[in-house]
Amino acid sequence: MSGHSKWSTIKHKKGKEDAKRGQLFSKLSRAIMVAAREGGPDPSTNAALEAAIEKARTYSMPKDNIERAVQRGSGQTGGEAFESIVYEGYGAAGVAILVEALTDNRNRTAAEVRGAFTKHNGSLAEPGAVSWVFDRRGSIIVDAGKHGEDEVMTAALDSGADDVVLDGSSFQIITEPSDLHAVRDALVAAGIELEAAELTMIPKSTVTLDEADARRVLRLVDALEDSDDVQEVYANFDIPEDVLEAAAG
Repeated sequence: MSGHSKWSTIKHKKGKEDAKRGQLFSKLSRAIMVAAREGGPDPSTNAALEAAIEKARTYSMPKDNIERAVQRGSGQTGGEAFESIVYEGYGAAGVAILVEALTDNRNRTAAEVRGAFTKHNGSLAEPGAVSWVFDRRGSIIVDAGKHGEDEVMTAALDSGADDVVLDGSSFQIITEPSDLHAVRDALVAAGIELEAAELTMIPKSTVTLDEADARRVLRLVDALEDSDDVQEVYANFDIPEDVLEAAAG
C-alpha cells in the first residue's frame, strides 16, 4: 500500500503540472464526455459522471470546460464517439501494469501502448492476466502539512473510510467506491482541504524495486501517460523513498 500511496501523491503533483500544458484537461474532458454519454448528463443520478467532474475540479479545470464536456457527451452539442479499452501488461521485475484508455481509434491507441511497452522493457499480456491484482477503490489525498493525523483519522474513519495511510507529506484515505463521495463530503464539512478525490485501482500486493528497475518502470509509466488516449496507468510497484528520489532524479 505504501508504494501505491507514494505514487498516487506523485501522480497528483505531476497532474497539476500537466494541467498547465492542457493535456490533462483534454483527458479529463474525454472522461466526462464518455460518462455523460453512457449515464446521462445529471451527476446526481450518474455516479461515473459525478466522479469524473469531481476529479476535474481537483485539478482546477474551469467550470465552462466541464459544462461543455457534459453537453458534448450527452449529445446536446457535437462530440466525438470514444470507447473505453483496458490494456494489461508487465514492466521490469514483473510489475503488473493496468492501462485505461478512451479512444476514437483503436488501432492508433494499440500501436502507441504496444510501442511504449516494447521500448521500456515491458510486455503486453492477455486480458485478465493482471487485472486481478487490483481492486477498484476510492482515494482521497490530504496534505499532511496542513492537517494533523488525529484530525484526518477521526473525520475519515467516522465517515466510513476503510483506511488512512500516512506517506511522507500526504495522507491517502481509502474507501469503498460507493463511499467515496460521502467520505469526501464529510472531510470537507470537517474543514479538511483535499488535494484529490477520485476512483482508482489499488494493488492487492506489490513488487519492491531497486533503483535500476524503478527507473525502467517509471520511464514506461511516463511513456504510457504521454499518449493522449491513455487516461490512467496503474502499477503494483513499491519503491523505497530513497530509491524513488534517486530514480525520479
